[in-house]
Amino acid sequence: MSQTRTEDIQECEDCVPPADAFSIIGNETRLSVLEALWRLETPARFSDVRAEVGMRDSAQFNYHLGELTDQFVRKTDGGYELRTAGVRVVQSVLAGSFTEHPRREIDIDDPCVACGATLSAHYEDEQLTVECPACGHGHGQYSFPPGGLHDRTDEEVLEAFDQRVRHLHCLSKDGVCPACNGRTETRIQREEDCCLGTDGFHREHGVELSETPYWRLDWCVSSEPVTARSEEPWRLRVDVEAGGETMRVTLDGDLSIVETERV
Repeated sequence: MSQTRTEDIQECEDCVPPADAFSIIGNETRLSVLEALWRLETPARFSDVRAEVGMRDSAQFNYHLGELTDQFVRKTDGGYELRTAGVRVVQSVLAGSFTEHPRREIDIDDPCVACGATLSAHYEDEQLTVECPACGHGHGQYSFPPGGLHDRTDEEVLEAFDQRVRHLHCLSKDGVCPACNGRTETRIQREEDCCLGTDGFHREHGVELSETPYWRLDWCVSSEPVTARSEEPWRLRVDVEAGGETMRVTLDGDLSIVETERV
């Protein structure tokens, strides 16, 4: 429901062209420097960083550190520390986005909201997809960095994925792109989307939404509970069922709750 609005990048005197920025870190020694600063307590002294990297040639090390300084590394009176750009590079390496391309099949002991068959999940190209192998009904496909698979059982991967999806939707709803932090705008389309939470209503019926994977909630993964009552202005009615009772939630074009009614 949220779409990134692309804006022209403003020019600035201190900006570094993307190609130049990537060429700076396209060196094993420089990546080692960034990783060393990530591990060390910073600001760190020149000698401490060189020792952490394990490079004997002081002149060569000074050259590589100098290439990183200002764009990825900051020099202070106390030593060297990572700038935000340097932190992002190390985080990307740790996440495995540049170096890992795993595949993984995951069993889910939950029924499809459309046909009741058992769901399955598979991971490929940094995307985790939940779907029904019987009827093909999709229950969500979202980005999930390879690092999220490390040292986790299938159950733990699914728990982490569920939490990530919730945060992605919260950011998008609040106008922040989950990928680049740019602006987003809300656009309503007649398709399946996960759009709201009804914590209190579910809790009364013994269901904790914070502990329930989103794919178990039909109003998150199916268009059936959603009815467009009007388009000018937009008014969407979402029927949320729990314990034999229905809560009808009316949303406006910004997905803000306008009215709730129990049936």
